[in-house]
Amino acid sequence: QVQVVQSGGGLVQAGGSLRLSCAASGSIFGIIPMGWYRQTPGKQRELVARISSAGDTNYADSVKGRFIIYRDNAKNTVTLQMNSLRPEDTAVYYCKATVRAEYWGKGTLVTVSS
Repeated sequence: QVQVVQSGGGLVQAGGSLRLSCAASGSIFGIIPMGWYRQTPGKQRELVARISSAGDTNYADSVKGRFIIYRDNAKNTVTLQMNSLRPEDTAVYYCKATVRAEYWGKGTLVTVSS
């Protein structure tokens, strides 16, 4: 069994910064791929950023240059540093860990006011 626990998020004004953290624990052996996704009402969940077990990163075009994903391999944690936030970044953000199957965090709301 794998547990994914998220922290961070909240309310920020446009142009501000927030940080989201995610920790995966349980039946994990080695470094695992992890990522952040987001969802707004009526829309499908979309990729924000992900990092492979080798440390390769991918970003959605909408967040490139503003968001940074990085990890602590020893702790199987991943952090999403979000800078220059925009109102359109408002969403529920979910962390995903892939360990033979996909495991999701419960989601955290990020609200960016204009």
